[in-house]
Amino acid sequence: MLRIALFDYGAGNLYSLRAALERNTGVQTSIISKLKNIRDYDGLILPGVGNFDPAIISIGEDKELFTKAVKDKIPILGICLGMEMLFNRSEEGKLDGLAILDGQVIMLNKKLTKIPHIGWNTLKIERNGGKLLDGIPDGSWVYFVHSYRISPNDNGMVTANSEYGITIPAAIEIENLYGTQFHPEKSGQTGVIIIKNFLNICREKQ
Repeated sequence: MLRIALFDYGAGNLYSLRAALERNTGVQTSIISKLKNIRDYDGLILPGVGNFDPAIISIGEDKELFTKAVKDKIPILGICLGMEMLFNRSEEGKLDGLAILDGQVIMLNKKLTKIPHIGWNTLKIERNGGKLLDGIPDGSWVYFVHSYRISPNDNGMVTANSEYGITIPAAIEIENLYGTQFHPEKSGQTGVIIIKNFLNICREKQ
C-alpha cells in the first residue's frame, strides 16, 4: 500500500485532494499537522491552501524534519502555496520561507491582469516536462487560483510555463522536489495524469 501524507496548515479543506489521490488503487492518505513520523510515508504533499505566514509557522517547528525529508529523497509535491513555501521569501508575508529552493514569490502585476487569477490556462511544456508532467501534451489546460507566482533563481527547474499577462512558472521539478502553481486536483484529466505520475514517482522510492 502506497502511503501519502498531506500536510494540514489548518486553513482549508483537504478532502478534494485526498479524494483525488485515493481514486488510485492501492493508495492510502493521511492528513498530518506534524512531520515527526514523515519517514513512515512514501511521499509528502504540501497543499495549495492558506496564507504564507501561517503556513510557514505551521511547518516551522518541524523545519529540520522537513529538511531531512528532502535530503532523504522523499518525493515532495508542493501545490500553489505549498510550492511557494519552498522558496526564500514571499511578498505575501513577512516571514522567511523554507529556503529549500533559491528564489522569491512575487505578486502578479495588477496593472496587467485581474488578481486573483482564477480559471483555466494552458501549459507550455519545457524540457519535456520531466517526470511529473510525463504524458502531458503541450497546450493542456489546468486550473489556477492564485495571486502570487514564483521567481526562481534557476529557471532550469521550470518544467512548464503559462501565460497570464506575463509568463508564469507553472511547474517545477528538481531532484525529489516537484511543484505546480495550478491545482492538479481541480484540473480534470490533465490533473488525473499528474497525480498518477507523482504516485508513480513515490512507488519508485518504496
